[in-house]
Amino acid sequence: MFKYQGNIKKIKYKFTMPMFDSNPSASDSVPDSQAASVPDSQADSLLNPLFIRGINEFNRGEFYACHDTLEAIWMVAETVDKAFYQGVLQIAVAFYHLGNLNWRGGAILLGEGINRLQRFEPSYEKIAVEDLVDQAVEWLSLVQTAGPDGIAALMADLPRPLPHIQWVSA
Repeated sequence: MFKYQGNIKKIKYKFTMPMFDSNPSASDSVPDSQAASVPDSQADSLLNPLFIRGINEFNRGEFYACHDTLEAIWMVAETVDKAFYQGVLQIAVAFYHLGNLNWRGGAILLGEGINRLQRFEPSYEKIAVEDLVDQAVEWLSLVQTAGPDGIAALMADLPRPLPHIQWVSA
């Protein structure tokens, strides 16, 4: 597996989001199409329902909503878990930025999310972290190759699918 070891200049940014309803609806449960791959512990509600909601939002390409949801968890998470939630939400926000053709924001947050998540490989909280990191690294390479002037073309004709978070069973 390729490990991202790039040197991304840190910038200060503030990303504020509106408040949301923290009660997941029935549509935020695990979709039937994923039911076979969802671990039993998830079905037993051992995972935070907001986490399931956030992953489902990510997988539907609802990156702004995913950030809202995972930020609510991140803010109250145990210190050891904060980097994990922050890494996932940074990758989500990176794709929100890329969708708005913000090359710099997308590249920086992809790199930061990758760096935060690598210590949680291969899996954590029942998701395949290594697979997510690999997908994000591939996208970071595409984004860096495109550069600021090529981001519109890259996002208009996606060369590969957007990342998809996989559930693991063990």
